[in-house]
Amino acid sequence: MATDAQIKANRENAKLSTGAKSESGKAKSSLNAVKTGLTGRTVLLPGEDAEAYQEHVASFFDRWKPEADDQRNLVQSLADTEWRLLRIPALEMGIYALGRLEFAAEFAKEDEAVRKHLIEAKIFLTYRKDLNNLSIQESRLRRQREKDIEALRTLKEQHRQAVKGRLNKAASLYIAAVKEGTNHEFDLGQFGFEFSIEQIEVRALEIKPNLFDAYYRELEEEERNKAA
Repeated sequence: MATDAQIKANRENAKLSTGAKSESGKAKSSLNAVKTGLTGRTVLLPGEDAEAYQEHVASFFDRWKPEADDQRNLVQSLADTEWRLLRIPALEMGIYALGRLEFAAEFAKEDEAVRKHLIEAKIFLTYRKDLNNLSIQESRLRRQREKDIEALRTLKEQHRQAVKGRLNKAASLYIAAVKEGTNHEFDLGQFGFEFSIEQIEVRALEIKPNLFDAYYRELEEEERNKAA
């Protein structure tokens, strides 16, 4: 555990390391935050709207409707990747805005129409590495998005097929129960109550459309006997 003297020393050192003080230094620090926001695990940058982010994530869950944890993880990844992608245009505009402030006094003797383009060119040349980094990260994020979408679609199809298989099994057992006359005692608990009896009956009739023919014939026969 740190002693009181060590804690005091750490606080004093922190005061000496308060970060960049010049405008250009602050701009560089800001761009470091941009890199962290695009490549690091932290999704929200300082100043971003947490409520807007939550609504953004919720919209992805509403759209994809994940059924299991592996799907939920991919949906979360998709939402976070899209959040970072949406951030890139604003970050690019921010870089140019910083550059315009930094070089506001440059090329003062040039014609205003020319001066504007000279400043834009100087911003690009000065922050070319950072702008290229945005482009690289955008491509990386787009690839990640496509990878996650493909993986999510695969998982959803596997889940759909697995559910279909379990429903087919339930329907087959129900068909056997109908033949034995025990379908009224059919136990949904053996399938964890995943399906309702209506779902099972519908699937059973899709597999065997004449499933209840014998039952209906018996009813008709009873009606005729009553009428006679």
